[in-house]
Amino acid sequence: MATLTRERARTAAGQRLRPPRRRLRYAATVAVFLLPSFIPLLLFTLIPMAGSLWVSLHDWDLLQPMRWVGLDNYTDLLGDPETRAAFLHTLYFIAGYLPLVYAGGLGLAMLLNRAMAGRNLFRAIYFLPVITSWVVVALMWKWLLNPASGIVNWALGLVGIDGPGWWTDPNWAMPSIILASAWKDLGFVMIILLAGLQAIPREYHEAARVDGASPWQRFRRITLPLLSPSTFFVVVISLINGFQVFDQVHVMTSGGPGGATEVAVEEVYKMTFQYGRAGAASALSWLLFVVVLIVTLVQVRVQRRWVNYG
Repeated sequence: MATLTRERARTAAGQRLRPPRRRLRYAATVAVFLLPSFIPLLLFTLIPMAGSLWVSLHDWDLLQPMRWVGLDNYTDLLGDPETRAAFLHTLYFIAGYLPLVYAGGLGLAMLLNRAMAGRNLFRAIYFLPVITSWVVVALMWKWLLNPASGIVNWALGLVGIDGPGWWTDPNWAMPSIILASAWKDLGFVMIILLAGLQAIPREYHEAARVDGASPWQRFRRITLPLLSPSTFFVVVISLINGFQVFDQVHVMTSGGPGGATEVAVEEVYKMTFQYGRAGAASALSWLLFVVVLIVTLVQVRVQRRWVNYG
């Protein structure tokens, strides 16, 4: 026994004192396996980010040589009413989109978590919009919500309701985009929450039912707390996606009518390709990145208080 212990000690010591050549060989092996992922990350993420940061310190119209302006782009944007309006519109979108997509996804997840005929088919149907192109979805909803010939206003007219102007009305344009966005992302949220629901042991609900807990009490005291890790993931991803909303806005309204749906990324696009202000657009992109980073870090810090991993 003592001999075996000494052998293990010598082996451990040998591993700790691995020759430099062997350590280099090990590091090279790890690097070879990481290269297929690191090279695309470097070429298509890290280098473009560094280039964008450099451009944000210049005045550039994409045609003439860049002119150094330092932090002027950032100071101009921070005092620009249109930039503030774009961020407020983005927050408006998130405030409507996040509760709607989470509540809808949770409802579908709980419905499809039960034993029912055709359950797998329904799961596939609800997930189909997630893998559909945003351009297709946006055009479809633009047609559905057409004030003059859309199906939604036609259906509302059958029950005596005069449908709104939807994406042609400044007051209804953002709700139109929120509705289309939530519909497309319901399947993604449903899949994540459904996985969380299936990870909850059935014994917990059965024990609570035996103790006389009502369905609402079981949902509030068991389901929601144990679903909190999945909820946290959905909230973080949805917030990041919400701050980057662009495709549906560009296709459905192009920021209109009257700038009512001019969100941050739409402003970046117009600054670059319509107004020839690539430097200011890069600065706005970095401001948006900082906002998303701060919001994400706050969520990671706060999640310790309400996310239950037990």
